Amino acid sequence: MSKGILTRDQSIKVEGEARALNISLVRYLIDTLNIETKTLAEMASAEYGIPVFDISAMNRDLLPDHQIDSDMMMKHHAVPLFQRGNRLFVAVSDPMNLAALNEFKFAAGMNTDAVLADDAALTQLIHDIAEGASGFERDMASFGTEGEYDLEMGTSTAEEEDTPDAADDTPIVRFVNKILLDAIRQGASDIHFEPYEKDYRVRFRTDGILREVVNPPRNLAPRLAARLKVMSQMDISERRMPQDGRIQMKLSKKRAIDFRVNTLPTLYGEKIVLRILDPSSAHMGIDALGYEPEQKALYLEALQRPQGMILVTGPTGSGKTVSLYTGLGILNEPERNISTAEDPVEINMAGINQVLVNTKVGLSFAEALRSFLRQDPDVIMVGEVRDLETAEIAIKAAQTGHLVLSTVHTNSAAETVTRLLNMGIPAFNIAASVTLIIAQRLARRLCSHCAVPETSVPREALMQLGFSADQLNQAHIKKPVGCKQCKGGYKGRVGIYEVVKINKALASAIMDGANSLELDRTAREAGFNDLRQSALKKCGEGLISLEEVSRVTTD
Repeated sequence: MSKGILTRDQSIKVEGEARALNISLVRYLIDTLNIETKTLAEMASAEYGIPVFDISAMNRDLLPDHQIDSDMMMKHHAVPLFQRGNRLFVAVSDPMNLAALNEFKFAAGMNTDAVLADDAALTQLIHDIAEGASGFERDMASFGTEGEYDLEMGTSTAEEEDTPDAADDTPIVRFVNKILLDAIRQGASDIHFEPYEKDYRVRFRTDGILREVVNPPRNLAPRLAARLKVMSQMDISERRMPQDGRIQMKLSKKRAIDFRVNTLPTLYGEKIVLRILDPSSAHMGIDALGYEPEQKALYLEALQRPQGMILVTGPTGSGKTVSLYTGLGILNEPERNISTAEDPVEINMAGINQVLVNTKVGLSFAEALRSFLRQDPDVIMVGEVRDLETAEIAIKAAQTGHLVLSTVHTNSAAETVTRLLNMGIPAFNIAASVTLIIAQRLARRLCSHCAVPETSVPREALMQLGFSADQLNQAHIKKPVGCKQCKGGYKGRVGIYEVVKINKALASAIMDGANSLELDRTAREAGFNDLRQSALKKCGEGLISLEEVSRVTTD
């Protein structure tokens, strides 16, 4: 080699020793002769006529991600830097590292050229890439085979220069697809993609609880957002305003999963949340929802009435949509004309006329309802009663020979009546049109494989929670443990319900201007369990824990 550091005879000798140790000549010189990596790079450059590239100043964001394989980089001590046309330029510290060039050539499907780099800088770059992307690469390696699903999506309206290069984003595509599949397999209800100042996280809401599942490199945030927005038919050039979209993933010819997508501009990028909408949940049947026998009978009785209003109430994520669609599934027969107004349409059902509310063009819930009444309806479902106008038309429909189903965001049956009164609906209209109110929550179900009897809580404390003496004598209260079959002792969810039929006593109390406390007391006197009583019954049956009773209900 040049510069007089090694004579020709010494060069031949060290090459033989390096070959015998099965290491590169560059590595041998660094480890045994303590030659500075910068000096060695200059020597190799002069010897082979290859210029030295300063990779310490290289912007990692510009690396061709679809060629980045941390295992291959560490194996061959080489990094693909950039591509021009059909040539891939690979950084190496040993210009004779032909194995690296050949393997990257085979993997990339294009010719490779060596770019000489300082060994210390190259080692640091490989370490940084492997350290920052290790979880990401593992996810890529574990991604399933092609053809086990099909994604339906539209094209973005963004300008061409803002659209990521499809080839460069291949790992992003695979990563996002894997996240969607994992969420489905784990039974998640929501997926959160969240950028922060120094990191990025993806979380699943499983059994009502958010759990962190992976931390992709922070610099991938814009590209993950762009990929999700393209899939959701959003404008990827719009980053300052929230957007809504939808993705459909076909798992087989007979099963498809919909994702409702929303973006929100935050301080460090766009947070994106996907709500997983599984149409099969609407066909589980009423027996799978967790109604007590008497509650199920009340719901079925109200569904079979030719007119009236059924209201389902509860916070977001409490299962209201599934309850409504289960009822629609029972009513969905050829002799009935069923129309729904929703924002958004969460589950597509054959045989039902579903309308997507669009306030931007003037198609509100109220406007859709007016149109329904001119369409000879038998059953009408309104996604939510939000205002006086919608409530008035819905009640008018319920009083004129139509069955109306809808939701209201309140915490209990009594508060639902109060909410309607506060909207401005006359008490006599509520008493005459509302037939059934269902308040509900979703509680985490104890794992049947590992739950054990709860023996640490005194009987007096259980009675303070609301158990009666008779209930405790027959109760089989259990607590979570945790095993390979579950997460923290819970697996799945079960519904907790308050089902109140507006009978004569309640109708009279409404007409008399009773407040929510008085209405609640009247409902209890009529024999309708509130949410706490229903949760305690599920707890006594060993389905949910005492912690879940406290978490999902209030005193």
